[in-house]
Amino acid sequence: MTSNLRILALALAAAGALTLTGCNSDDGKPLDLTILHINDHHSRLDAETTTLKLKDATGVERSVTMDLGGFARVTAAIGELAAQGGHVLKLHAGDAITGDLYFTQSEGEADAAMMNTVCFDAFAVGNHEFDNRDAGLVKFIEFLHKNPATCATPILSANVKPAGAALTQRIKPYTVVKRDGQSIGIVGLTIANKTKNASRPDDATVFLDEVTSAQQAIDALKAKEIDKIILLTHQGYGADVAMAAKLSGVDVIVGGDSHTLLGPDALKALGLSPAGAYPTQVVNKDGKPVCVAQAWQYSHAVGELKVSFDKQGDVKSCGGKPHVLVGDNFKVGNVVAGDADAAAYRAGLAASGAVRVTTPSATAAAVLAPFKDAKTAFGQQPAGATNDNLCLRRVPGAKRDTTRSSLGDACNQNAHVIAHGGDIQQLVAEAYLEQGKRFGGADIALQNAGGVRVDIPAGNVTVGKVYELLPFKNLLVRLTMTGTEVKAAVEDGVDSVLAGTGTGAYPYAAGLRYDVDMNQAKGARVSALEFRKADGTWETFDLNRQYRVIANDFMAGGGDNYLALKAVTGANREDTFLDYADAFLQYVKERSPLSRPATELYSTRNYVETP
Repeated sequence: MTSNLRILALALAAAGALTLTGCNSDDGKPLDLTILHINDHHSRLDAETTTLKLKDATGVERSVTMDLGGFARVTAAIGELAAQGGHVLKLHAGDAITGDLYFTQSEGEADAAMMNTVCFDAFAVGNHEFDNRDAGLVKFIEFLHKNPATCATPILSANVKPAGAALTQRIKPYTVVKRDGQSIGIVGLTIANKTKNASRPDDATVFLDEVTSAQQAIDALKAKEIDKIILLTHQGYGADVAMAAKLSGVDVIVGGDSHTLLGPDALKALGLSPAGAYPTQVVNKDGKPVCVAQAWQYSHAVGELKVSFDKQGDVKSCGGKPHVLVGDNFKVGNVVAGDADAAAYRAGLAASGAVRVTTPSATAAAVLAPFKDAKTAFGQQPAGATNDNLCLRRVPGAKRDTTRSSLGDACNQNAHVIAHGGDIQQLVAEAYLEQGKRFGGADIALQNAGGVRVDIPAGNVTVGKVYELLPFKNLLVRLTMTGTEVKAAVEDGVDSVLAGTGTGAYPYAAGLRYDVDMNQAKGARVSALEFRKADGTWETFDLNRQYRVIANDFMAGGGDNYLALKAVTGANREDTFLDYADAFLQYVKERSPLSRPATELYSTRNYVETP
């Protein structure tokens, strides 16, 4: 979340938080609604670990490690919160799949099985639902609707027009649910440009403008005299906040895509980085209040949004909080906390108002067990090791994509990462260059930042971690390009970030380095290019020379708007048929123990951010 968006959200919150008014109709009756929601769990079904800053029984601040998330905790938390009574909706704002070996092994079946332990009232289609073409999404929905008499979660997107009947029949623009006898419309939205250019939908599948599609769906619901409207979006927190002011009739926006943690400032003392208030209160085109919420990422949190509607169907107030889900297996270093310290840690977490100690659902854990056994058998095979934390970071600088790392401030605040970008993205590019040289020859490798999904902490590296790192079904392609074309491709990646395709488009290269200035005009943002020769020395990049470039077939097909790569055709394009995850796996096996690359190897040598 950028500082500008944070300022915008806070300003709008100040304007809309105190006095909430309704319209003039006397029809209907008030409704208090609790919306329990998640987003972007990305096949991350197992618990992970986190380290938070907490005071022990003597008042000394410690770095305390504990379990974080896991879908069985999501199931438990939603069940417990729903059991508190009231009128409840359970929503998922998209990107359920891709990102862990569970997806590699089961193509979404494990995710669907776990989602059905919650049985969501609606699911918005995310961009990564299209990673295996339209047919992959159809397969996932079939898994999700395996037992429709038990659970058949509506699949929503008002702005997706699929190419084929199989998917068209399975996606609706909206659904209507009843609570306390009152109708509530839920409209789905999918980020358009990013999905078309950064995922793999069928070529004929159309993604319409988000605002126009949302208003059309709202108007259709209003024509049916439905006056309580929720947008379930997968387009990012900043886009949600901005969209509210452009729409008439919207009351609530529950979103995903940007992996945004919202919550109280108390989370900062624990070492977390909330990007804004939960919920963020803004106003719509009619000047009426809108409640905006998102629930972080990776099965780490459940949002609890409480909305009070007046009898005219307008929002009277909204509140609630995120629940960051943790275990109580507290450790400092390798030492298990004693009873007194554990009690102090629990008290500290409770005082934050946004961290919930949760015991995983035994039922959900049993559902996951066979998938977990299959994943473990494959994933536990050793691949190698790394001496250093290999930090994940899509874009250098302190403005974009600053909270994605699972290793916390050790990566998010790391000066080298801020200056040059992700260690692991750079290392993946180096691996592809090495494999390209081995199989047919290569001079340069290019890798989009978003194709690399997780950090790799110091220690052993398993096969499972490699496939979690690189979860897509991509192959490597060799392209023969002029220096001018290569520069244009790097410019494409930078331009995509600024154009809103997503931070995942940012370019990493091996054998090539450059300066990036995000303030320059399109085509002039990348400068001072240098090429690494076979002997390891650097020379000025020759725009007229031909280079052999290795890239994954997603980028080579124009994904993330790498149009200069897509334009390379005929004899200048060669499929290597090397699986990209396996290429990195071989690199890990041969080069272990790995280390952070030398600074001189990083493709982004200098980086200048926009104001």
